[in-house]
Amino acid sequence: MSDNEPWSDQWRRQAIRANELDTAATMLEEAKSAVLAERKSRLGDITDAKAERLVKASREWMDYITKMVDARSKANEAKIEAEWMKMKYWESAGERADERTIARLG
Repeated sequence: MSDNEPWSDQWRRQAIRANELDTAATMLEEAKSAVLAERKSRLGDITDAKAERLVKASREWMDYITKMVDARSKANEAKIEAEWMKMKYWESAGERADERTIARLG
């Protein structure tokens, strides 16, 4: 980001990034049940409870959960960054308004 770029443009780009990351995290979260079912079906003819226990105990499942949580964390961080940019804009606007008021009074 350039210091010369308006805050509104910086915020817009960050908000779009946050939305893209949120979409990716949501896709992983929404697919969790389908991924579990697919992995259980790979185990063949065993009870559903045993298949679920085996899948959830696997490194592959832990990697999926870790990826899902990391994706949500990145999306949340991007949202926080976008909100920070919005706050910086309003702080900047307030400082400029104060400067104008001081100039009128001075």
